[in-house]
Amino acid sequence: MASFRTAPELRILCISDHVDPLVYSLNARERFRDVDLVLSAGDLNMSYLGFVASTLNRPVLFVFGNHNLKHFELFRRNQNFMRDGMNNDYHTTNFFGSTYVGDRVQRVKGLIIAGLGGSIRYNDGKNQFTDFQMQMKCLRLIPRLLFNRLVYGRYLDVFLTHSPPLGLGDRDDNCHRGFKSFRWFLRMFKPRYMLHGHIHLYDQNSPRHIRYGKTDIINVYDHYVLDFPRDHRGSEAIDEQ
Repeated sequence: MASFRTAPELRILCISDHVDPLVYSLNARERFRDVDLVLSAGDLNMSYLGFVASTLNRPVLFVFGNHNLKHFELFRRNQNFMRDGMNNDYHTTNFFGSTYVGDRVQRVKGLIIAGLGGSIRYNDGKNQFTDFQMQMKCLRLIPRLLFNRLVYGRYLDVFLTHSPPLGLGDRDDNCHRGFKSFRWFLRMFKPRYMLHGHIHLYDQNSPRHIRYGKTDIINVYDHYVLDFPRDHRGSEAIDEQ
């Protein structure tokens, strides 16, 4: 994609699943000089995200997938209610210059982003869930989404996940089947974009885009540059809530 753009766009570098030599490069700063924000859809190690954050000097937001989970435990929710009361924050949200948005809703550069990582359960590994469990994770986001609707006039702009929805860019095998609950989430909250990984695209001509209702679903495997229209996202202000 050409580096020139018009002012009303927010340029997002999306990465997932594969360490791309075009990104992991000494030329990355020049190649992606117009990028405003980086979103990672999972299955990438934290050192790679750290390289991207330090090289581009841009905010990096990420979710975990079902691989490269060495640092996953650092981001688990604190469930000790008796000790911490209602404080269910993550032990760590910022690491290697990157911000974890799994199971969270965050507003950055005027964009409202909701993140849900992980894959369908296929071998009881880490960060794998049944569809019912993922449905529960979707429901926990609702209070913040309703707040966004009241304050900003919309629920969210970008739904960042590792896995795709069921039947919308997924595959038939147990490991790569998508979540049915994501289809409900998209119909209910109508984000402008859903960005996911998990499904490897080895053919340069493989389709990345699927339209579902009001949402453009994009497989961001390897890397993908997205220009987000500014008129859809409202304020320019950075709000790290």
